Amino acid sequence: MILEDDEILYTNFTYSPDLYYFLYIGELKTYSLNYFVQEALSHRITTKPVRFIAIIPDICIQYNYANIIVINPRGEEEFISDHAFTQPGKNPRRSWRIDTARFMTAVSNNPAVRLLIDTILKRQNQLYINLYESVLEMTLDQIDRVSILGPDKYIAKQFNNKITQYKSLETIVPLAEHKVCEDFSCLSETTRKLRETWTDGIFISGAYSAAGINSAVTHDQEQVHKRFGATNDVYLISRFIPHEIDPTVLAVVANENDVYIAGIADQIIVGGNRFIGSKFPSIVSEAQRAELIDYTIRVGRMLGGKGYRGIFGCDYLIAHDGSVYFLEINARKQGTTLEFCFTLEQNLPEGSPMLPELEYYAVTESRFPPHTVEMNGNIRNIHWGTYNYKIETRKLTTGYIPQNPYERETFQKVANDELIKDFVILEHPGTNFLVMPGSFLARVVSVAKNREDVDEGICQGVGFIRQTITEA
Repeated sequence: MILEDDEILYTNFTYSPDLYYFLYIGELKTYSLNYFVQEALSHRITTKPVRFIAIIPDICIQYNYANIIVINPRGEEEFISDHAFTQPGKNPRRSWRIDTARFMTAVSNNPAVRLLIDTILKRQNQLYINLYESVLEMTLDQIDRVSILGPDKYIAKQFNNKITQYKSLETIVPLAEHKVCEDFSCLSETTRKLRETWTDGIFISGAYSAAGINSAVTHDQEQVHKRFGATNDVYLISRFIPHEIDPTVLAVVANENDVYIAGIADQIIVGGNRFIGSKFPSIVSEAQRAELIDYTIRVGRMLGGKGYRGIFGCDYLIAHDGSVYFLEINARKQGTTLEFCFTLEQNLPEGSPMLPELEYYAVTESRFPPHTVEMNGNIRNIHWGTYNYKIETRKLTTGYIPQNPYERETFQKVANDELIKDFVILEHPGTNFLVMPGSFLARVVSVAKNREDVDEGICQGVGFIRQTITEA
């Protein structure tokens, strides 16, 4: 079949009845994670070759990836079907990050996508959908024999709510002093009263926030009104604790007892709350590492008892006196998931299940497979760092960094000492794009044998990205 639809901006997918398919719906940045899903399904459920179809919102000058379908409601009017561009600087295309809800709604309602699903289900009895995050706006799983290969979306929605998290974890993990405000009037008055005692600052978050969106560290009431004055949410406010380490723990939960710890990385946080990347291995002490694992297992068992199955993450901070404080649950895959798959692949015994296979078993059978093994030390001495190049003011791209699909191979070569260090730049859209504030222009992943070389790779990668943009 050939996909034809006005809302499909680009596709290089051709259906084959001889293959077993699953769908990936999400951003290009986690495209490669689907190879691990593909391998897990190949091992477990079919003798046919398994392939995935990636439905993404990313508009790029070209795609160095197989089986792509691009749907982006904001980009329809500006898309040029043959990818022919005018002279640089004239009539540039726009690049922005589309709202997840809007994207998932568009995909769910797309007639060509639904026709594709009908065609696939004539040849296979089940179609899985792999998502970065299970969201309510994804409704394709209402189709008979279509299911999400991830956490239940209603439970995920419940536990991505910061208020629910803190109420559920009061007696389970150490929390900073905090309060809940039901509206902006309460927020303004409560933070004003607390300024005298919470002198290091007050962290404010809406019920739903991620990567610094809908949250801020405030030091006076003017900042509160400037940042949140136009909103009227339910807010979680907490005493800001000065710190230098922001560890994050990635895990999988299969039931109310079984929690798998993938690893601990250190987040790169700027401005008190804005996430721009991560580094592994973490610099936390062994005692702190044990605490972080213990707390994450407690959180995972709480989630498991509520019916959550699949990958999740927990963010923490470590105060200057060494105390560990819980910050939030990410009831979804998080930014370290792909790199931890590459790390586990090199450190675990051959044939060990990777995170997507663990999630598959957790979701479909509420258990882990019998050959499950956790990583016991970084035996291959892999160090890595990621950097998300986020645009704060409007930029014009005047250069292009070709899409690099070989991040997995980079990890393999460093682990095998074929390379001492290397970095890749991923997901650059191309030349002659107006990149709007809030968008991620590209991503750097640096892999080496020590953190100093990782930092050098990130610095070089960021330098290359900066050479491709100018003020617009």
